[in-house]
Amino acid sequence: MSEQDHFEEDGEIIVRDKVVPPSRYKVLLHNDDYTTMEFVIYVLKHFFNKTEEESHKIMLKVHHEGVGVCGIYTFEVAETKVQQVLDAAEVEGHPLKCTYEKE
Repeated sequence: MSEQDHFEEDGEIIVRDKVVPPSRYKVLLHNDDYTTMEFVIYVLKHFFNKTEEESHKIMLKVHHEGVGVCGIYTFEVAETKVQQVLDAAEVEGHPLKCTYEKE
């Protein structure tokens, strides 16, 4: 997406496109009483490339505060990651809720 910037230089009107960065979306994991902490850590490492330490920290945030941010991405990437998590949770029989919201 771009916007146009108009200005005058030496009597000529110059039109220059300004690049607008894409919107960013936070991917969120939500706490539930059934999904295991081990599965949440697996999801964070496997789908979000988090380290063991990062995964543990986010998992505890989800557990104690009800929600945690897995990462921030463009719309298409966020949408894909949410679907990957939901598919993996379904296969493993976990009711894990994963969503995205505009930053």
